[in-house]
Amino acid sequence: MSATPYSMPIVVDPSDIDFMGHVNNSRYLGWVQDVVLSHWKAHAPADAVASRLWVALKHEITYRRPAFLGDEVIAHTVLEKVRGARAYYSTIIERTLDKGAEILAEIESSWCCVDAESLRPARIGEQLQKTFNANMAAQPTGDQAG
Repeated sequence: MSATPYSMPIVVDPSDIDFMGHVNNSRYLGWVQDVVLSHWKAHAPADAVASRLWVALKHEITYRRPAFLGDEVIAHTVLEKVRGARAYYSTIIERTLDKGAEILAEIESSWCCVDAESLRPARIGEQLQKTFNANMAAQPTGDQAG
């Protein structure tokens, strides 16, 4: 659906560090949630953002390298497809280096859109999909503040 990645810088906080001296694996889940929700809020129409919520259904994470306090980390997410009330995202979390980037984790996730009042699944209608796609196409690629 969207080949344009949405990117968000991540600050590694001291509270992210575990007993082994690197970022705890559970923090990656929080970072995925942060970038996916930031993507939705940045590109969806305001009325859709106000009336819809997202619930994570599944995350599949492949950890490649650890992150440490002081690392410059960025998350890149791509909305792959929407089907009914579900959205499928691919996310890469990487450490930025002087000579390029180093992948820390790769995540495939699925999300369910729910109505903010009833908390029941809410289909992403064709018109919302078209609007969402048009807004994404109009946005520049690169870092987006979250």
